[in-house]
Amino acid sequence: MTKTAWVFPGQGSQVIGMGASLIDQPEAKAKFQQAESILGWSVLEVCQTEELNRTLYTQPCLYTIAAILSDRLPTRPHVVAGHSLGEFVALYSAGVFDFSTGLQLVKYRAELMDQARGGKMVALLGGDLAAIKNAIANQTDVVLANDNCPGQVVISGTPEAVDSLIAQIKVKRAMPLNVSGAFHSPLMAQAAAQFSQTLAEVDFNDAQVPVLSNVDPQPTRDAAILKHRLDQQMTGPVRWTEIVQQLPKLGVRQVVEVGPAKVLMGLIKRTCEDLELMHVDNII
Repeated sequence: MTKTAWVFPGQGSQVIGMGASLIDQPEAKAKFQQAESILGWSVLEVCQTEELNRTLYTQPCLYTIAAILSDRLPTRPHVVAGHSLGEFVALYSAGVFDFSTGLQLVKYRAELMDQARGGKMVALLGGDLAAIKNAIANQTDVVLANDNCPGQVVISGTPEAVDSLIAQIKVKRAMPLNVSGAFHSPLMAQAAAQFSQTLAEVDFNDAQVPVLSNVDPQPTRDAAILKHRLDQQMTGPVRWTEIVQQLPKLGVRQVVEVGPAKVLMGLIKRTCEDLELMHVDNII
């Protein structure tokens, strides 16, 4: 049997109009109703508007739709992973917590991150990773937030520090991200501390399949380890390149991206070109 990994994208993969094709499915309808009772607003209605692009709404909407899609996949994965927000869906799909618990965590995370101010994130394309890391080591208030694939990383920090770093390095393109704060950096420490208090009260189950976490790509099913890693995620880096590099070592040959847009497939292809890639954005 071909070993398969499920991967779940994070913020930035949202598409206005997503979820509309799921509404006639009874199981999906029940999840949407459950989500509305938790959130106090309709995922489907928000997905049809520009409000979807606000962090407060983006994260719960992506979690809900990806969870619905994962429920309906005909086979189960051998390993799971998620990019930033996507890690919550990965944990849900692995049975670490139920849909309601995960959505409540995502709701609170989105509220905290939506309130973040004073930070800046920029995607750097075509730069030398060693040179970027060296420049970061000599600069305060900026960190490597996402290592997405060879030739694509994201830096995060204060606007002044981020701009200063960009002036020191050579890249093909620097693309500012449309976010309110310096996500995955120490500037999120206050929000992370608040989230940690809520997370501490949530019971985690051992995962049914190994999970590769953003801050530590080593596979584990251990509930306590997975919870500790998630606790570090808001201020820690997204080590996506290392996650993808783990997949062939685990015997994975096929990777299924579950979500509204093909975001992770390109990153995976540029990291491990021999993996078979699939995308699921509708109920099978």
